[in-house]
Amino acid sequence: MTYSLVARDSETGELGVAVQSRSFGTGAAVPWALSGVGAVATQSFTLRSYGPRGLELMEAGAAPDEALARLVEEDDLREFRQVALLDARGETAAHTGAECIAEIGRVAGVGYSAQGNMLRSDGVLGALAQGFDEARGSLADRLLAGLDAAEIAGGDFRGREAGAILVVPGEATATNRYDRVADVRVDNHPDPLGELRRLLEHSQALRSLRRAAPESIEQAVDTARAAGVDDDVARWVAAVSLSASEPELAETFLAPLTAADDRWRTAFLTASEAVRRTDA
Repeated sequence: MTYSLVARDSETGELGVAVQSRSFGTGAAVPWALSGVGAVATQSFTLRSYGPRGLELMEAGAAPDEALARLVEEDDLREFRQVALLDARGETAAHTGAECIAEIGRVAGVGYSAQGNMLRSDGVLGALAQGFDEARGSLADRLLAGLDAAEIAGGDFRGREAGAILVVPGEATATNRYDRVADVRVDNHPDPLGELRRLLEHSQALRSLRRAAPESIEQAVDTARAAGVDDDVARWVAAVSLSASEPELAETFLAPLTAADDRWRTAFLTASEAVRRTDA
C-alpha cells in the first residue's frame, strides 16, 4: 500500500530506503538498513520481519535474491507481500505477490529498485525511477527527488499521509554499525514530502555543523539557523565541534549560553569529553 526505493550511492557507497504511503506510520514498518550490509523495503500487508531477517541473511553472505527466496518461501501470505532487498554492492531483488492491489510493479536500475502497489497509474514507478536517476546531490536528496516525481505522477491512489528516508554508511566499521547518515520520518501529515524535506534539511544542516572546519563554522551555524535549528542548539553544537581544535573559538559560541544558565557548560564539557574519547 505504498511506493518505495532502495538504492546505493555509487560514489559514497551509502545505502538507503525512501517510502511514501497513505498508511499512518509507514516509516516505522517499511524501511530497514544496516551499515555495510544493505537495505530492505517491506510493504503491502507489511510483514516487518522481512527487514531485520533480510539484513541478517545478507550479512551472513546471501545474495539479495537468495535471501529473498528464503524469506518468501517461509511466508504463508507471500502473495500479499511486496518486498525489495539491496546489498552493499548495489545488487537488488524484489518480490510482488499476485494478491497485491493494482497498480503494482517494480522498476530496477543500476544500484536501485523502485516498487509500489495501490498506485494511481502504471506511470508512477517509471517516474519514481526516473526522478531518482536524474537527480543530483546526496543519496538522501536523490531518494526524495524520486518520491517527489512519483507523487507528481499520481502516487498512491488513496492519497498521502506518511513517509520516511533512511540512509546508512556503505562501509561497516567497529563503531558505525547502527549509524544513520539520514533518518527522518513523517507519520501523519497533509504534505508528507514537504515535511520530509524540512526535516531532511534540518538534519543535514546539523550534520554539516558537527563536521565543520573552524574556518567554516560561522557559515555552518548560519546554515543551521536558516534550516530551523534552534539558535541555542546551533551554538552548543558549534562549541562542541570546535572544542578540541579551537577551544577559544568554542568559548565564543558557548558564552551566551552559559551566561543564561551555567548548566550549558556542564553539558558542553561532557559532550566534549565524549567526542575526545571517540576520536582517540
